[in-house]
Amino acid sequence: MERSSDFSGTIDKALELLFHLHEQPAPRGVSELGRALALPKSTAHRLLASLSRRGLVERDALGRYRPGIALVALGLGVLEREPLVEAARPVLERTAEALGETIFLSAARAGRLYVVDKQEGSGFLRAAPRVGSEIPAHATAIGKLYLAFAPGDLLPVRSEIARFTPATLVEPRALSREIERVRASGIAEMRDEWIPGLSGVAAPIRLGERLFGAIALAAPSPHFSGASEIAFREGVLAAAAEIETRLSGGRRMPARKRAGGDT
Repeated sequence: MERSSDFSGTIDKALELLFHLHEQPAPRGVSELGRALALPKSTAHRLLASLSRRGLVERDALGRYRPGIALVALGLGVLEREPLVEAARPVLERTAEALGETIFLSAARAGRLYVVDKQEGSGFLRAAPRVGSEIPAHATAIGKLYLAFAPGDLLPVRSEIARFTPATLVEPRALSREIERVRASGIAEMRDEWIPGLSGVAAPIRLGERLFGAIALAAPSPHFSGASEIAFREGVLAAAAEIETRLSGGRRMPARKRAGGDT
């Protein structure tokens, strides 16, 4: 039993190293990684050596570590087996090209929300999450959809939620009112609530009564005005409906609400 426990602990530490490296903007040295994860330097070095042999981490010219190319192969393998990604990818590509902005596909996995695919638009997006990144539920348009239509798919919201910007909804009553608005309209919006200067609009992707995922458009906040904002809303609604049809084998899904709540 002790050997099994030791093995499990080693796996946990190796995974912590991988996730920590994934979150870092630049390579990190052994000592720095050990301090960040409260690991002895010898333990960090041994784990990194094992991960390096599998190509899961790589060393740069200064001997610092970064995520390895093998992680890309593993990630692509997961995406190739993800029916939501397979059904949505051509729709994401066409929508991004038509609207000129970045389109995201997200879904709940193990109680958290992740970007599972995205397609860059022709416009310049200053900041955006990568595929595989976790996104906060209370501060994103996609997250609000899950809080409105599938809160059981997410881990319980903590009593104190993070305030990312002055616009983040952290007061429970204000957040509840926003979730009710999303539930009534069938579409969610975000204005500078997660990243300053970034806004978005999202529509749910449903299979029957189940929220299967969500699609969102993100762009610099000044782009959300007038005719462009209307086009963004209609674009994500149309894209979500097309993805639903593809997932259902070509069967047309019930008509969904438009951005203003009318059918």
